[in-house]
Amino acid sequence: MKLFFWRRKRAGGVQKKKSKIREWVDAAIFAIVVATLIRTFIFEAFMIPSGSMERTLLINDYLFVSKISYGPRIPMTPLAWPFTNHTLPFTKRTKAFSTAIQWPYMRLPGFSHITRNDVIVFNYPCGDTALYDNSGGDADYYTMKRNLTPDSLKLFYGDPVYRPVDKRETWIKRCVGISGDTIQVIDGQLYVNGQPGFIPPNSLSGYQVKTRSGKPFEEKEQKKLSLDPGYGIGQDSSRYYTYNFTLDNVKTIREWGDTIQPDMKTRSRRGIFPGEPYKFPWSEDTFGPVYVPKKGASVQLDTCVLPFYRRIIETYENNKLVVKGDRIFINGLEATSYTFKMNYYWMMGDNRHESVDSRFWGFVPEDHLIGKAWVIWFSYHKTYKGSNIRWNRFFSLIK
Repeated sequence: MKLFFWRRKRAGGVQKKKSKIREWVDAAIFAIVVATLIRTFIFEAFMIPSGSMERTLLINDYLFVSKISYGPRIPMTPLAWPFTNHTLPFTKRTKAFSTAIQWPYMRLPGFSHITRNDVIVFNYPCGDTALYDNSGGDADYYTMKRNLTPDSLKLFYGDPVYRPVDKRETWIKRCVGISGDTIQVIDGQLYVNGQPGFIPPNSLSGYQVKTRSGKPFEEKEQKKLSLDPGYGIGQDSSRYYTYNFTLDNVKTIREWGDTIQPDMKTRSRRGIFPGEPYKFPWSEDTFGPVYVPKKGASVQLDTCVLPFYRRIIETYENNKLVVKGDRIFINGLEATSYTFKMNYYWMMGDNRHESVDSRFWGFVPEDHLIGKAWVIWFSYHKTYKGSNIRWNRFFSLIK
């Protein structure tokens, strides 16, 4: 009886006050947990580091990416430091995650489906294997593998590092082709299912200009065209200057009486998907047609078609593929067709001649998708004189 009374008195008595350090620790843990949940399931902040989406998105645009639009992806690599991607800050090479636990791909229900021409953030499909360059930054393993011998690759870059899907580099592009579409580029014009594709009003493309003065645009003209001084200028033997322009720029230049024509990239390039220039002598402006795989759809397989879907079969969908002469074996059985297990997407940058996109590395699997680019919350412009805040871009929706 006395013991029971003592316990009640203790429970209802004055509680020991937490120390300031304990209060700060508890508050920090709570904030980290809440922020991690928001970042994982609702939205996440990103910054635009390159000009591949100009001028829809500009360098040093800071934006929120909605993860509930398509449904948040459950982390596949749950053992990781909070607020990091694949390496710890300020270390360059120290992994920020552990692969001791790996969960299968799963996505919660979202508010909408992926639609053609959405601007999407995703994990780089060819980022499963990466190299560190001398500065500690990333080098593209597959590009270097094509250009260097195995000994040179080992000498310059050392051993490659493996990264799981959700710990690969994050990229942002426009989804110009959804699952089941057929993509083609003819003379720089995108076609989707045989129809002209969407041209973003602020997108850039390369043009050759011969001004009336025979010189590059003056500062006043550059300002009118929203060009950075000296940006994108090149000159050929016929005194044409090469710039990246919007369609409105082209209209203005023609009104000035200058000569302007598209700068077509027609020469076959080794790095263009599917990476076989002798069979497929394509370029950025002459490409395709290419079918974008849809879950449950089947394609007939032969050694001509295989280069387009080999990475899907082997890497994204984890099959063992062997080619013997003209015969294709998948998981030990001869195959004349293949049925896809996931949906895939075709991504392109709005700055069409300055974008490394699906024309170079192919399809983006659905398990690589992070979310839909939603709104710009901050933006600034760096110049040689300093930095200027772009007030007009604050809280503008991304279309």
